[in-house]
Amino acid sequence: MKIYSCNIRCFGAKDGDNDWIHRKDLCIDVIRAQEADIICFQEMRAPQFADVAPAFPEFAIYSLVDEPQGRHPQNAIFYRSDRYDLISAGGYWLSETPHVPGSKSWQSCCVRLANWVRLEARDTRAEFRVVNTHLDHRSQEARENQAAMIVEDAQAYADDYPQLLTGDMNCDAGNQAIEVFRSGGWQDTYGQVHGHEEPGYTHHGFEGDQHVSSVGRIDWIFGRGNLMASGAEVIRDARDGRYPSDHYFINAVVEIGCQKK
Repeated sequence: MKIYSCNIRCFGAKDGDNDWIHRKDLCIDVIRAQEADIICFQEMRAPQFADVAPAFPEFAIYSLVDEPQGRHPQNAIFYRSDRYDLISAGGYWLSETPHVPGSKSWQSCCVRLANWVRLEARDTRAEFRVVNTHLDHRSQEARENQAAMIVEDAQAYADDYPQLLTGDMNCDAGNQAIEVFRSGGWQDTYGQVHGHEEPGYTHHGFEGDQHVSSVGRIDWIFGRGNLMASGAEVIRDARDGRYPSDHYFINAVVEIGCQKK
C-alpha cells in the first residue's frame, strides 16, 4: 500500500506566478503519477478541493472543516474506494477542548486539528487507521502539546493495531515535538527504510534545489503497530522550473500485517 502526504500550499496565498491557478494542473499530475492508495492533504482550501476531488474519482474522501462556520476541508484523506471499505471516521481539534470546533490552545497561531479514518482492505480483510494532521507553525508549546494529543489518541488502540500518521509537523528531526511522537510509539517510515539518513528539507518555498534552509524535513509519515515500511521517498518533481507546491510531497510504501479477527 502506498500512502502519500501532500502539503499543497493554500489557495489565496499571493504567490504570484506560483498561485494555485498557475500550478493546479501540475499539482494534480504529480500526485496522480504516484498511483497512491491513500493521499493525505494539508492546506487544502475549498477552491482547491473543487479542483482536486474531481481529478480523483476513484477515491472516497473524509475531512473536517476547521472553523465552526468555515468551508475549507482541512487535512482531507483520500482513499481508494475500490480497495478499502470505511469502518469509521472522525477528528478532533488539537486544543485543550478537542471537541469544540475552532478551538486552539498553547498560543497556537492557527486552529489545528487531526482527522482519521479506519479502513479495511478488501483483498486481505486487514484493517488499519490513518491519521492526518498539521501542527502549528509558530508555537513550540503548541507543537509539543498537539503531538502529545495525537499520541494519547493513538494509544487508545491495541499496541499491535496498525496506524499511520501523516502531516506537516512544522519541525524537523531535532525538534522536541518529533521526540514526543517517537516516545509515544510512532516510528518514522523514512527511517525504517533509509536508516539514520535524512532527506534534507521538504519545505523549499517554490525554489526546489536552489533553496537554502537550516531546517530539515518537516513533512512526515509515521507508523505504529503491526506494519512495516518497505519504501519511502521525497518527491522532487517539477516542470519547466515550476513546482506543484512550496513543499516536496512525500510517500511511503507499507505492508499491513494485522488481519481482522
